[in-house]
Amino acid sequence: MAERIMMGLLITGIAAGCLIVLYPFFSAILWAAILTFTTWPVYRHLARRAGPYAAAAMMMLMTALIVVLPLALVTTEGVDDAPGIVHAVEGLVALHLPEPPRWVANTPLIGRQVAVTWAKWSADLSAAGAFAQPYLGTIAARILNLLVQIASGLLQLVLALFIAFFFWVGGERLGAHLTAIIQRIAGTYADRLLGVTGSTVRGTVYGILGTAIVQGILTGVGFYIAGVPNPVLFGGIAAFVAVLPIGAPLVWVPAAIWLALSHHLGWGIFLAAYGVLAISGADHIIRPVFIARGAQLPYLLTVLGVLGGVLAFGGLGIFLGPVLLGVGYTLVIEFAANGRDPGRHGVRPATAPGMVEPGGLAEQGSLVPRPGLKSGVQTDA
Repeated sequence: MAERIMMGLLITGIAAGCLIVLYPFFSAILWAAILTFTTWPVYRHLARRAGPYAAAAMMMLMTALIVVLPLALVTTEGVDDAPGIVHAVEGLVALHLPEPPRWVANTPLIGRQVAVTWAKWSADLSAAGAFAQPYLGTIAARILNLLVQIASGLLQLVLALFIAFFFWVGGERLGAHLTAIIQRIAGTYADRLLGVTGSTVRGTVYGILGTAIVQGILTGVGFYIAGVPNPVLFGGIAAFVAVLPIGAPLVWVPAAIWLALSHHLGWGIFLAAYGVLAISGADHIIRPVFIARGAQLPYLLTVLGVLGGVLAFGGLGIFLGPVLLGVGYTLVIEFAANGRDPGRHGVRPATAPGMVEPGGLAEQGSLVPRPGLKSGVQTDA
């Protein structure tokens, strides 16, 4: 009995020591795991033709071009243009509506009402500018802090890519060990648990990243066409706030108003229409398609996931937070549903460690090998 207690204490101490050593890299390891998991089908396709190490190197290069390079451009652009951003914010605060043309008040039926409304809006805009004036320093500090967070997330992402290289190469073995551990914990429910978790992670990551990247690109293109300064920077900001369900309009709506009030009414109308049809339209098309395959995360949890993720993990938490909450939310729903009707999932006895039944996580292109496959790169039959 005493030996078992000592062994338990020893194992607990070793586990605690491992956690202490790995804790500084926790967010990078977690992001590498999510990145590897969601891109595993692409890696398998490349590995069958080029080998595991070459395929992992190509995956690192593609991820760097798609994610790291845009982040680096946004950060560099933001640092270079920080004074210009503050000046633009000051100009936006100082905006005021010009006096309405004389013919407006003389328009039959509605002219007087339009003139009164125009004057009211002008007064409200001036009051809003006067109210915001003392907070310009805080706004500038927040912008610089955001750029620092992005730079921090960029460094973590580079580290995550390095870790992901080894996850890609050893993915089959890692998947087998993970399956064995979950089967020992969850028993006969392990296959269903793995399948639900996999679909939720993929749906959430594809929905969040896909929507953010597309909306960021569309915002940058629209700003460039309309002549808005710093289109690359604002495109990057739009990509980050696009994680929220109403994020992108927080960028293009003020820009459209700024254009309209700075004697570019036509371009302001163009940007507003472009924002509604193209930028927000992409959100309504891309996000439901991917997230419908995973978890329909409530709006409150999405917001809390973004904010809490940033506070906990830095810049990468913008994506990690919603993913973790999405998985947790889905598992809670599945656990509650399984408790009400244990037989509705048709759960079968668990298979041997490292294997899952057909239709489980392996057939979704996960890290888990199919029965009969050795660790390494899967090949076609």
